[in-house]
Amino acid sequence: MNLEERRKTLAYLLIDPNEQVRAAVAAAMERLESLQDFNQIVSALQSDKRGQRVKAIIAMEKINSPDVFPHLIGLLKDPDPDIRSAAVQVLGAKAHPNSLTSLVRHLKDPAPAVRVHTAEALGHFKDPRLVPYLVAMLKEDDEQLVISAARSLGRLGSPDAARPLASLLGDQRPSVRQAAAEAFGEVPL
Repeated sequence: MNLEERRKTLAYLLIDPNEQVRAAVAAAMERLESLQDFNQIVSALQSDKRGQRVKAIIAMEKINSPDVFPHLIGLLKDPDPDIRSAAVQVLGAKAHPNSLTSLVRHLKDPAPAVRVHTAEALGHFKDPRLVPYLVAMLKEDDEQLVISAARSLGRLGSPDAARPLASLLGDQRPSVRQAAAEAFGEVPL
């Protein structure tokens, strides 16, 4: 059944007397629309215009399909750090377990912005195995990287993050101390 047939099959239920049915139909139609846009988005990824590529990557965040992951993970190898950063952000927002290994590798990316976005993205996974990777980032000189790693440690909610975050409370940089205090407050006992 093609996309148009599927849309027509659902359309008559938009006037269903039950509100929950109408809501389910509207959500299903929205998903179908995003799948239709998927092919256009994938072709925009091939553009030679960085802005267009970044917009396409960001648009993938709204697509609820496993088909986005191979494209996003492939973009992590792009030579342009802005493209890698955008892909990292979307993969983090989606927090799909299959993308975790690929993301962790980018904590060592040569571009500082990619490392910062990766540290931030890992906090969406709620996986305590990430604690040692993020704790290692707390020792870096890059202030933004340390802040992102601290925030993510807080979001992970692992008690193992308490001591490393506590050690940041005495950092010379006020923004690091602030991020550490906020994250420290999120870590359960």
